[in-house]
Amino acid sequence: MTEESSNALKRRTAWLSIISNTTLVILKLIVGLYTGAVSLISEAAHSGIDLVAAIIAFYAVKKAVEPPDKEHAYGHGKYENLSSAIEALLIVFAAIWIVYEAAQKMKHLTEPEYLEYGIIIMGISIVVNYFVSKRLMHVARLTHSQALEADGLHLQADIWTSIGVLFGLVAIKVTGWLWIDPVIAIIVATIIFKAGYDMTVASAKELTDMSLPSEDERILSDIFQAQPEIRGFHQLRTRRSGAYRILDVHILLDREMPLHEVHEICDQLENKIKQSLGTMCDVTIHAEPYGDVPNRSLK
Repeated sequence: MTEESSNALKRRTAWLSIISNTTLVILKLIVGLYTGAVSLISEAAHSGIDLVAAIIAFYAVKKAVEPPDKEHAYGHGKYENLSSAIEALLIVFAAIWIVYEAAQKMKHLTEPEYLEYGIIIMGISIVVNYFVSKRLMHVARLTHSQALEADGLHLQADIWTSIGVLFGLVAIKVTGWLWIDPVIAIIVATIIFKAGYDMTVASAKELTDMSLPSEDERILSDIFQAQPEIRGFHQLRTRRSGAYRILDVHILLDREMPLHEVHEICDQLENKIKQSLGTMCDVTIHAEPYGDVPNRSLK
């Protein structure tokens, strides 16, 4: 997949999330206010946060693909990481708000009306979010987009909370126990808070330039060791910037090797890296004469 087609795919997928979340927010809020079920209203709030997250993700994937400029020599990939951090904070805020609303509801229990409408809308929400989240996660893995991945994780959490609310509404209708409604809302808030915490940790790692996963670095090491002309390598440094993997490394070559051969080897390595890790890699290779750096060889 070319970089241009990857960017177009990310934008289309982000639009899909915006459209689905907008529809669900409107439906959940209308039915929640009509029935008076605080668990359903909390779900509307959750979907509202998902909608804001989807809009942020759309902006992030659009901004992240802009080419490097004077102020951003490495491009704008970090906008995706930043959007993920903002979405995490929004999730935490939503969880706190839901707990507050549930606590108020617990003090003044009232029987929700027309629960069958709430049950229907939660069923629709589960089905829609299942397919949209599946699409988001697929495209996120395909394009290495953290913004779309964060959006997909939002919707996956929404599926489980929707299932909880659905069972809660059914239980209220069958048993008449009014306390189930705010209790389900608090459980929903707990799940949302956990998702927000996990996203905060993941975003912090990306924003502080944590190295690529050990699996990726092992692939890089295998590529360098498989190149017969390379006597050794050192100072391998890696990080992520949105969908881009950025890495630099020093390789050791025969000191008598002509410059044009050194250049060809570096080009070969860059192509192999992009074939293994994807085309959205920024690779810097520094060649050094073998023997000048002790105890760093492959031997």
